[in-house]
Amino acid sequence: MARPPIRKWFVLRTFSGHEKKVKEYLESEVERLGYDDKLTQVVIPTETVFEMRAGKKRTREKTSFPGYILLEAIVDPYLREVINGAPSTIGFLGANGEPVPLRPDEVNRILGMMDEDKGEVMEIPFKEGDAVKVVDGPFNTFTGFVEEVYPDKMKVRVMVSIFGRKTPLELDYLQVEHEG
Repeated sequence: MARPPIRKWFVLRTFSGHEKKVKEYLESEVERLGYDDKLTQVVIPTETVFEMRAGKKRTREKTSFPGYILLEAIVDPYLREVINGAPSTIGFLGANGEPVPLRPDEVNRILGMMDEDKGEVMEIPFKEGDAVKVVDGPFNTFTGFVEEVYPDKMKVRVMVSIFGRKTPLELDYLQVEHEG
């Protein structure tokens, strides 16, 4: 008696920024055609990051690998036709367009990155030497240069000139913005 085929993880290349559109299309098309048993998961690897926008701290989902999505599937000619015919897809990652499955350790690493509860990652908006302007607090409108960045505290040390004397200020990311 033949053993049933085993689902494996594959990487599908898409146009960058179209990952969600491709995922939604594939899920609806697979359901419509009754291929749910062949394509069981479509995953866009993402991570949550902080960013500063208009002086406010926001969180957003950032795609870990822009232009790539993961599929858990049994790839047969019928499913392959559906996948390759999806809008905004480039094709499977592999040699000569032939889908090559990911190794289990690769899948575990990628999916583990998404599941890790390491807290949210802050995109560091400043680096040493950046010219900045203070936009909040008692030193509002002062300008200076970033001397040091403290990503764990989400603060920067800025050197400003007060009465002709260089003075270090420790400020929150929200209290400064890039000059210019």
